[in-house]
Amino acid sequence: MERYVCIHGHFYQPPRENPWLEAVELQDSAAPFHDWNERVTAECYAPNGTARLLDSEGRIESIVNNYAKISFNFGPTLLSWMKEGAADIYEAILQADQLSRERFSGHGSALAQCYNHMIMPLAHPRDKRTQVLWGLRDFEHRFGRKPEGMWLPETAADDDSLDALAEYGIQFTILSPFQARSVRPVGGAQWQDVSGGHVDPSRPYWVGLPSGRRIAVFFYDAPVSRAVAFERLLSDGENFAYRLMDGYDESRAWDQLMHIATDGESYGHHHRHGEMALAYAINFITKNKLARLTNYGEFLERHPPAWEAQIHQRSSWSCAHGVERWNSHCGCHSGGKRGWQQQWRFPLRRALDWLRDHLAPKYESKAQEFLKDPWRARDEYIAVVLDRSPENIAGFLERHGRRPFTEADQITTLRLLEMQRNGMLMYTSCGWFFDEISGLETVQIIQYAARAIQLAKDLLGDDFEPGFLEILAQAKSNIREHRNGRHIYEKFVKPAIVDREKVGAHYAVSSLFESYPERARIYSFTVEQEDRQLFSAGNARLAMGRIKVTFETTRNSDRITYGVLHFGDHNLNCGVRYYQGPEAYVELVREMKAAFDRADFPQIIRLMDRNFGESNYSLKSLFRDEQRKVLTQVLASTRIDIQNTFRLITDRYIPLMRFLADLHAPAPKALLVAAEEVLNNELRNQFESDGMDLERVRSLLAESEKSEVPLDAETLAYALKGHLDRLSVQLQKAPEGTALLARLAAVAELVLNLPFEVNLWKTQNIYHTLLRTVYRDMRSKANQGIESARGWTLQFEALGEHLGFRLNHGRA
Repeated sequence: MERYVCIHGHFYQPPRENPWLEAVELQDSAAPFHDWNERVTAECYAPNGTARLLDSEGRIESIVNNYAKISFNFGPTLLSWMKEGAADIYEAILQADQLSRERFSGHGSALAQCYNHMIMPLAHPRDKRTQVLWGLRDFEHRFGRKPEGMWLPETAADDDSLDALAEYGIQFTILSPFQARSVRPVGGAQWQDVSGGHVDPSRPYWVGLPSGRRIAVFFYDAPVSRAVAFERLLSDGENFAYRLMDGYDESRAWDQLMHIATDGESYGHHHRHGEMALAYAINFITKNKLARLTNYGEFLERHPPAWEAQIHQRSSWSCAHGVERWNSHCGCHSGGKRGWQQQWRFPLRRALDWLRDHLAPKYESKAQEFLKDPWRARDEYIAVVLDRSPENIAGFLERHGRRPFTEADQITTLRLLEMQRNGMLMYTSCGWFFDEISGLETVQIIQYAARAIQLAKDLLGDDFEPGFLEILAQAKSNIREHRNGRHIYEKFVKPAIVDREKVGAHYAVSSLFESYPERARIYSFTVEQEDRQLFSAGNARLAMGRIKVTFETTRNSDRITYGVLHFGDHNLNCGVRYYQGPEAYVELVREMKAAFDRADFPQIIRLMDRNFGESNYSLKSLFRDEQRKVLTQVLASTRIDIQNTFRLITDRYIPLMRFLADLHAPAPKALLVAAEEVLNNELRNQFESDGMDLERVRSLLAESEKSEVPLDAETLAYALKGHLDRLSVQLQKAPEGTALLARLAAVAELVLNLPFEVNLWKTQNIYHTLLRTVYRDMRSKANQGIESARGWTLQFEALGEHLGFRLNHGRA
């Protein structure tokens, strides 16, 4: 009997892109990171691509790619973001699949996933098909091969969902043991009840399907999976390894597979340094030959199922009530406030189903004017989502079109397909998973619904918003001020809705604070400047212009006229309207300029009201990232004034604060606030500066300790990480520079004595690369007596000590 082990990680984030901008906007809750994708990448996805293996003294022996040794799946929408937002990690994931094919007999460890994490048993049959097809095509596009397995979102399954996988050639999937209902040997007559998680997880099973097809299913080991996810098993890599080994049973006469499945975010995001425990456990098992590492594809080829299983219909891994967590107040929740309820889940789903069922016939009827088969075109639209180049879009329309397309036909067809895409994104499972309807994830899926509603109104003339909101109003919030789904829509969703007029306003306002080229890209929009007039008088500025705004996703465009009056600071007024021809534009500019030349600002406002009507915009109208950037500029002088005031207070009373600290007496709160602001702000400025003064930093840290002034550890650690990252990149580009090497070593030494931890991940990765390349050459030269190489080598080794490496003649 041979022992095999396989660890599966389901790596996933819900799509977070603004449906109109096709980009993730600033999320303050993820601070100091820009958004939650960026934060989880830094805490989990990146560390697993370069996980540290430590020796007995806690020093880095080597750096490994965990993905190459485990089974994994990444959500397609997450990989789409990662390709642009974390390209190096994206490449490490693709490379890991290639390495796993070499390690596991030609079987790659990556699995596909249903496209946007829709709960398949609750999905319309047509959506099930598209979700599987889009997941397959996305996988093939990225990994360059066909997937053998596919992850079902939340492992939610029924026979129809499994049949959808099998129909398109998927060989296996992974389910919870609690989803198994009964088993028997292949060809056996009697089914054995294994409900309650009593299925033997050490072997695969065939599941026969209504169509006559079948699919292999692996039921993971529940106790160890649960310990990884919820019981802090990842606090010790060796214990993790032994716990995995406890899953074997000597009474079994067959080759056994010990395998677990959890959210991949367990390894680093949910459990700090979980990726190191994973790396250690894998290394410990293989080094000590406790079991043979494998993946599902390889094991299935060598051990075809000798048993078959039946599953509980409409079941999942994260709801004890089947799939009701995404449909009703079943009792499953994420640990929110006591007394909160989730009755809102049912009306939310009912509202989305109502919208879907009203959109479908309208889409089919309208799309038939342009497409030979509207639903087949939707199935294959993923090719356009993955590549929006003009050539690819032209090829897609040629394959599916009833006739040659005019430009207007192309725009209409793409907008119809985008309506359907958003109609599927609105079913992303995270919208129901958490406890409150006003949460980020639920608002996100309602935004997708709003985008589909907007497109339907523009294309078809049908306004589905009132009917949708009538149902959504029945979804009651747990937070009194948010009331219900309708109020949440009006409060959080409607202000986010974007049209080309709003993009024009963003461009007009932001152009006062930054310079745009004649052709600028603003998220998913292209803005072409056709004319611009700028007038100044003291602090006041007036900008007038004409632009062409094109939404790249659908190619729809409009010409916009704008006028914006800035009084200084945060006070400005902007108006936009669709272009009404050259005479109207020239007259508008003439009138506005004449009033501005007279400094007749009330008249300018009246002219803006008359020409732009209710279309008034301000700094509030900017998209979130640009708004924050502009506010930083506007508030710069205010911050300086506040800082100077606080510094006067701190300089005068810092001796008193030291005296109070010596007496262990509390300082007055006002003094503490002032000192905390001054010290943290100066430290952050030092860390963000390329010319950081190390002596000044040490002085500030000493002052913080003496006066017992709290440090903003998270913000400072993030700023210092950025400083180290910048120095490391410079060193990577010019590795033989001794001055830069010494500088980096000095900053790394400073980190050792800080009262907070700094993420050295990127710096260590770059060091590790140089250690295996440049260092070996320099050490060879040093051994030949070249003095400059000897000095460089000593400095490099000192840097390695500060960064926590175990050095052994060029190997780590």
